[in-house]
Amino acid sequence: MNALLLLLLIWPLWLIRRPEQDTPIWGRRSLILLISLFTLRYLIWRVTSSLNFDSRLSITLSVLLLVAEAWLLLVGLVPLWLAWRRFPDRRFEINDQQKRWSESGWKPHVDILVPTYGEPIKVLERALIGCTNLSYPHTKVWVLDDSGRHEVKALASELGCRYLHRPERVNAKAGNLNHGLRHCRGELVAVFDADFIPQRTFLDRSIGFLLEPEVALIQTPQTFINADPVMRNLGMENWLLSDEESFYRWIQPVRDGWGAVVCAGTSFVVKRKALNQIGGFVEQAISEDFVTGISLTRQHWRLLYLQEKLSAGLAAETMADFVHQRQRWASGTLQSLRLSSGPLRRKGLSLGQRIAYLEGVMHWFNNVPRLVLMLMPLSYGILGVIPILLNSQAALTLLLPLWSLQVLSLSWLNRGSRTAFLSELTGWVLTVPLTMTVLANLIGRIGGFRVTPKHQRRDRGSYSVELLLPLLALVLFNLVNLYGLLSNASALPAEVLAGRPVGLVWGMINLLSLIVAIRACWDPAAKDLSPWQKLKIEAWIEDDGGHRYPCCITALSESGARITYSRSPLPWVASSRLRWCQELPALPVILTNTTKTEALLHWGNMPRQERYALIRWLFCRPGCWVDRQAPQEGRALLALIRRLIAPPKRSPFNPSLIPQHSPTLQTSAHE
Repeated sequence: MNALLLLLLIWPLWLIRRPEQDTPIWGRRSLILLISLFTLRYLIWRVTSSLNFDSRLSITLSVLLLVAEAWLLLVGLVPLWLAWRRFPDRRFEINDQQKRWSESGWKPHVDILVPTYGEPIKVLERALIGCTNLSYPHTKVWVLDDSGRHEVKALASELGCRYLHRPERVNAKAGNLNHGLRHCRGELVAVFDADFIPQRTFLDRSIGFLLEPEVALIQTPQTFINADPVMRNLGMENWLLSDEESFYRWIQPVRDGWGAVVCAGTSFVVKRKALNQIGGFVEQAISEDFVTGISLTRQHWRLLYLQEKLSAGLAAETMADFVHQRQRWASGTLQSLRLSSGPLRRKGLSLGQRIAYLEGVMHWFNNVPRLVLMLMPLSYGILGVIPILLNSQAALTLLLPLWSLQVLSLSWLNRGSRTAFLSELTGWVLTVPLTMTVLANLIGRIGGFRVTPKHQRRDRGSYSVELLLPLLALVLFNLVNLYGLLSNASALPAEVLAGRPVGLVWGMINLLSLIVAIRACWDPAAKDLSPWQKLKIEAWIEDDGGHRYPCCITALSESGARITYSRSPLPWVASSRLRWCQELPALPVILTNTTKTEALLHWGNMPRQERYALIRWLFCRPGCWVDRQAPQEGRALLALIRRLIAPPKRSPFNPSLIPQHSPTLQTSAHE
């Protein structure tokens, strides 16, 4: 049996040599079967041989742990079995769709709706520059301002956008969008959140899919121009991926195969007649996007997913905002179960579609059993109770093979969008607050809609007390638990002494994970609010005499650039300018910091049109956002350990950087 297990574990090692999308479907299906068999084998053992019946307390904790494990393992199989069916990657269909669209002569008018409520002007300005820069000509941009600010109206006028403000602010974002729909008449409607910036080819790449009469909506992924708080606070921007990556690179394509694409609230195009058929965006829901998509599907409209990053927005900037945003998503998704337009009510959805939508709901319930797993090790040293009878043979032949298979398979099945270990870091911060949100929703206490704050200056670093206190309490309990296991070994009951190695290992893993979670909750100061992009572009410095001095741009933002150079020192003058491409003029720069081979530059006084051109180059050029691959598990863990031992010191030369595609430019520094 042990030899057979080793042979079976060789199979995923052979499969992961090639990307999942380049492997025949039988490869994915064989791995799904293998994971399911290992899971079933483990659960049978858990039910028949691992429960502790010594006392009422032990059986209660033992059954509770079993239920928590079974829930997580079985719910984890649902997306895998949904992936049994073939699902499309519509990136390979774009060229054909664009050709058909061009030949059809269909040139619909598109109303672009940008709802806003209190976002900083600089954030909204980026979005509107992107929306007014689209290469598709038949558009009209509408700024739907629920805050009624004069500066927003002035910005809309300056950029040639229509401005709408409704006097009564009801039904949050859905009400704002429906107010906009009543004033515009386009055949198609595109929606962007106020912090999302479309690439100029967004409509050219997406409208062709709406040529099919039964297609109502085409959804594109969300990606971000800044690192989320977990990535930034740990200094892991090069190693961690945003937790939304797995959803948009794996879950959404799988759901597309079942006709159950989730409308994500931004970066989509929808037919007006489809919205009219369901009465517009659903207003009684916190997650109006999720429920509106279900309502369209129920009316037998098709929603498609295009897995190409055609826009980018701002991720939450502090851990507290990050958690509050997830709590709002959880409340909105769970609330849908109570609504008549939710996935459980009315006819119109197939069984597969209902399961696909419900899988998204069950995802939030996972936080309750996760909390059980976080607390259960405390039973060893504090309560003197073993919740699972696990000997070395069972660990080696049952637990370890299942765990190894999951580690080997996860990143491959998710198409390189997440790792097994590092992806759990976010869960350690989120589990307690999301469990509270889930329980509150179960008793009918549903949170309201709240816009996530963006572009907020922080003069010094800080912790969020509401996040820190639960983690510190768990650390304290784990320390007491480990002390009890280590210091009173002779006084422990025989059965607890036998299970002490499991308790010690489990407790140490929990303690280390909690320490990482606490480290991730420290939000550093944020004085430069411009997102910086990690690039590598040949460039040059120009002086008044027309002389060019080659350099290389390694980081770029709306506030400045970081360059490296081989000639030292460069001849800096007050009129120095930086240039790297034909699309932009040479931009004025001011030297702020320098070393022998590196310099930090801030932009000098630029005319408004030059600043707008820089924003378009940074965020709107086609292909600037690419799918990064999650690193190998071992390398990622080593990087995390290094970051914990020696946290990165933020400085003007070392800002938080998001890797971006470095374009091949038409000009070079050596012209």
